[in-house]
Amino acid sequence: MAARIKAVYENSIAAELGLEPGDELIAINGEEIHDVLDYRYLVNDELLTLTVKTRQGSVEEVELEKDAYDDLGLEFESGLMDKAQRCANACVFCFIDQLPKGMRESLYFKDDDTRLSFFQGNYVTLTNLSEAEIDRLIRMRVSPINISVHTMNPELRVKMLKNPRAAKLPGIMRRFADSGIVMNCQIVLCPGYNDGAELDYTLSELYALRRGIISVSVVPIGLTAHRRGLAEMQPVTAEKARELIDRIEEMQKMALKELGRGFVYAADELYLRAGLPIPDGDSYDGYPQIENGVGLIASLKDEFEAALRMAPRSVPVGKVTIVTGVAAAGLMKSFAELTMEKYPDFTVNVEAITNNFFGPQITVAGLLCGCDITEQLRGKALGDRVIISRDMLRDGTDVLLDDVTVPQLEAALAAPIVATNNDGFELLEAILGVEIQ
Repeated sequence: MAARIKAVYENSIAAELGLEPGDELIAINGEEIHDVLDYRYLVNDELLTLTVKTRQGSVEEVELEKDAYDDLGLEFESGLMDKAQRCANACVFCFIDQLPKGMRESLYFKDDDTRLSFFQGNYVTLTNLSEAEIDRLIRMRVSPINISVHTMNPELRVKMLKNPRAAKLPGIMRRFADSGIVMNCQIVLCPGYNDGAELDYTLSELYALRRGIISVSVVPIGLTAHRRGLAEMQPVTAEKARELIDRIEEMQKMALKELGRGFVYAADELYLRAGLPIPDGDSYDGYPQIENGVGLIASLKDEFEAALRMAPRSVPVGKVTIVTGVAAAGLMKSFAELTMEKYPDFTVNVEAITNNFFGPQITVAGLLCGCDITEQLRGKALGDRVIISRDMLRDGTDVLLDDVTVPQLEAALAAPIVATNNDGFELLEAILGVEIQ
């Protein structure tokens, strides 16, 4: 299999070799390139022989010497150099199965690709790995791998994922740990399935593999209003969230004594549902799962307060509106109050949007749609600009989940939109309209 070159970076090793867009990389040191893992593994050697099919059709071998781990400076037409692996499961908690019909096709694609776990941080179930692929990951020492565990009970995992291969996970994880591969683990908590004694069992089995596990997160199942024809599922209530946090924090105490780190962490959403205060930032041991909504609030709070201390003494008078989901509304209101306390002539309004598109049980900002924002804010005096989370937008675009674009939203709200990352400094800069240094 050949990997077609899309771009050659200026002043790179590949540019010096004369490689060009349209050329195809066939092999490195005689080993065929099947995908991005092969490429990243083989290209690290100091002495390389590249087998290249030029865009004119000739096959040539190019020899080079470089420092170990130096990149060649190539971009390929396919990031994976292969098709993304589809999920082979039918999980009882799958969020994609709960999407309404009629959305763009890409939203319904379920990936379960270990390569995306390594390169992009996706969580994978490992159910579509062959023995050869497991051996390859071990040989290449691919780390970290982010694993959707859910349960370490083989029979229960088969029931939850509806895939007989799901039972193999404990054995695969032991092989990874024994081989020096490190893992982050996720448990989507489904009341009546993997809570209670089952959760205790799963956490104890994962703790037994602590030599190879960086962190474990417990996140509540997300239930939309479109669960038609799916398994009956109960939401994580405030009472259940408090029970889960008690169990998690009990294991954290043990892990802190033995490992010097918490090991298992409750998602921010569990604390919000329980009505309990979010732990301080030090409790998250460097935020190993911040992209999974674990410690995000604590990190954002620390950053915002630091940014406010560094902000100028005075700013132009203005008014802005922060648009967020119900879950983060309290946090954003606290940021608004802190800002207005420092700048009494500046107004920060917070609008918590109810998610009617997916259903009111979905409260995170990242799953808000343009239709709900427009319906609930149209005609309101929103001020100089409206601030939204970049999580609402498809990666690298200005398109929300329901295909409403940022320009369309700006036109509907009669106000400019500023999208910010989950960064306290960036958020305060967007609020004040000034750069903070």
